[in-house]
Amino acid sequence: MLKITRKVEYALIALNHLQQQNDGDLCSAKEISKQYGIPQELLAKTLQKLARVEIIEAVQGSTGGYKLLVDPSTISMTHFFEILEGPVGIMDCYFDSGCRQLNTCNIRSPINKINDAIRNVFNNITLADLT
Repeated sequence: MLKITRKVEYALIALNHLQQQNDGDLCSAKEISKQYGIPQELLAKTLQKLARVEIIEAVQGSTGGYKLLVDPSTISMTHFFEILEGPVGIMDCYFDSGCRQLNTCNIRSPINKINDAIRNVFNNITLADLT
């Protein structure tokens, strides 16, 4: 079954929260975690990953926290998924993963069409559409 992971779900919730803040206001992972019932450790790791790719800024210290750095309309969902979870696809063969059946597979072409359609949908949805 195709589904969005908890990590992506929590990241979207956090980005939505950060987007609602006044310019310059910081929010801690603890604050976001408490407000939305998200496991703080997983949220903190996810926010750190988003800070490394400069979607958000991490400010250290006792009054530190996170703030949004980019316009959410500039980040496609495909890119966002790939930052957090790696390549978007329903089967590994889409990425020429070294599958032993790759040369004889009779479903690779239709699966690739499905993968292309999924990626196309996610390429046309931005973070702004979801936050």
